[in-house]
Amino acid sequence: MNLLSPLEIAEVFTRFKAQNKNPKSELHWTSPFTLLVAVVLSAQATDKSVNIATEKLYKVADTPQKILALGEEGLIEYIKSIGLYRSKARHVMGLCEKLLKDFDGKVPRSREELMSLPGVGRKTANVVLNVVWGEHTMPVDTHLLRICPKIGLAEGDTPEKVEKSLLERVPDEFMEHAHHWLILHGRYVCTARNPKCESCIISDICLRNS
Repeated sequence: MNLLSPLEIAEVFTRFKAQNKNPKSELHWTSPFTLLVAVVLSAQATDKSVNIATEKLYKVADTPQKILALGEEGLIEYIKSIGLYRSKARHVMGLCEKLLKDFDGKVPRSREELMSLPGVGRKTANVVLNVVWGEHTMPVDTHLLRICPKIGLAEGDTPEKVEKSLLERVPDEFMEHAHHWLILHGRYVCTARNPKCESCIISDICLRNS
């Protein structure tokens, strides 16, 4: 597989940074817990649909205790507009119980402890570690898995392989925001259908155009 050179990769992220110096998650959150729940709910769903549901949910239940007080059916009333809402409701109830039982109701700061929570995989744990605490993790979602090999930023055909490849190649100075830049690029520019190559700020570097 062809890959961009270290200088080219640095140039890609230099341009992303110049365009959007401080990118943010498009999920709405007010605490580590509300972000964690939002990321769990966002699996195979749009951030917009999650934000619409959680805006109402978090007004009445924004802690593990309050969500457990709603009960699973009560929680479903708030999230039933989101895909896979029944399994997600079970996961959220389960992670609330485990947070209270094992972590004093607080979201843990290690990947291993986060992944011990129901519904929390490696990507979700990496998002929380990066967005809340600025850790240099690389959450690989469908956008990154699709675009990074095409651009030439990483190699691999699984989230784990692409994550490892990106961690090896992305300069440390860009790591805090790298996955946000890539998600936004995949979501709005390098789209699966009709990518906007003519307006892409890295089109002259991208290997899909070579």
